[in-house]
Amino acid sequence: MSRRKTTKKAADAATGEFERAELAADFIFSKTSLRPSIALVLGSGLGAFADEFSDAVKIPYAEIPHFPRSTAVGHVGNLVIGNVDSIPVAGMQGRVHLYEGYSVKDVSFPIRVFARMGVKAVILTNAAGGIKHEFTQGRLVVIKDHINLQGANPLSGPNDERFGPRFPDMTVAYDRRFREITVGEGNRLGIGMYEGVYAAVAGPSYETPAEIRYLRAIGADLVGMSTVPEVITARHSGIRVLGISCVTNAAAGILDQPLNHMEVLETAERVKGQFIGVLKAVIPRLVAAIA
Repeated sequence: MSRRKTTKKAADAATGEFERAELAADFIFSKTSLRPSIALVLGSGLGAFADEFSDAVKIPYAEIPHFPRSTAVGHVGNLVIGNVDSIPVAGMQGRVHLYEGYSVKDVSFPIRVFARMGVKAVILTNAAGGIKHEFTQGRLVVIKDHINLQGANPLSGPNDERFGPRFPDMTVAYDRRFREITVGEGNRLGIGMYEGVYAAVAGPSYETPAEIRYLRAIGADLVGMSTVPEVITARHSGIRVLGISCVTNAAAGILDQPLNHMEVLETAERVKGQFIGVLKAVIPRLVAAIA
């Protein structure tokens, strides 16, 4: 390991998570005069929405102090600050995952930064495997609850009360009003939208058919490898959450065919127009709801 990397690692260890988040937030604000109250995390193949922001500033994750860098295919790795219909927003083009070798605190760190930026609501999107038979390829599903099977929680370890309480309530982790708005807007646009329960696993291997049968038995409708650490962190900091899954493939054993990541990206590209349409319709109403 080089001296530079050793020094940076030592500096990170000596600086608390709250201070690191503040440093990252201050850096972001040095690049833009916009002050978003809403942020988006755009999952596999879904980052194109941020390219449509007006008056946008694009900041590579690699430039933001302490920010983790995306390595997964389909995750560009830029933070875009701009406007959607004159509403300031922050959009992450891709996220990081446990399977990339990051810790659960690394995975959720961008949400800590959003909290220090004054963000009041986040829209978390992902590509997911459909377990429920109605959740066919290309379906957009509003997440109503989750099952954390990743074996990790971002709140483990000492609690910093400046972020939130030691034992945050997760009874309604996914905001009811946000869900109602999103399903309603989707239906108005002619996009039949459902609600479902998302199961988070560690990955990166896809699930076995036996694992999918287990997940269905315990109440999961969707399965993926992200999102849940971000939700827990957001609720810890008092940030309201909307989760949307794009069903990019049928889960293992649902159809008699193998799974591959290119299918995920191709499906995300195919439904991009619907996805962007829903987000554009929802964002103004969410902002009004948090005002």
